[in-house]
Amino acid sequence: MIAETVCSAVSAAGLGIAVVTAYRRRFLSAARIAAYALVPVGLVMTGVVGWLADTAFSPTAWAGFGVLAAAWLLFAGTRAVERRRAGAGSEQGGASSGTGRARPGATAPESPAPALGQGKGRRPASSGDDFSDIEAILKKHGI
Repeated sequence: MIAETVCSAVSAAGLGIAVVTAYRRRFLSAARIAAYALVPVGLVMTGVVGWLADTAFSPTAWAGFGVLAAAWLLFAGTRAVERRRAGAGSEQGGASSGTGRARPGATAPESPAPALGQGKGRRPASSGDDFSDIEAILKKHGI
């Protein structure tokens, strides 16, 4: 009963603000405010507010939300462990070749190390080329 009264008061206040806005010749804003103001009354008329009020004060409903949260945590935890173990494989593929996949994962950090070394070797050559281009541009402008 209180929830319906509050929703009605909010709608009445919103419609009053819409009228004032329309009086100021801002009709598009007034229409938008009126639309927002009618939502609480619509929710009361459909019974959603009463259902939400009954649910909010129900210990059984809160226990149900707790069970849903626990289920979500289990799903998220198993997904995280599954991703950590076997990237994009199924549980059977991850279990049978879990050690095989761990080995490439162990060599993967070793493979970027030579690549970084090669990249360092290439950078001075490419940066030298870049600086020669910059020097040519500066000489062209007499700097």
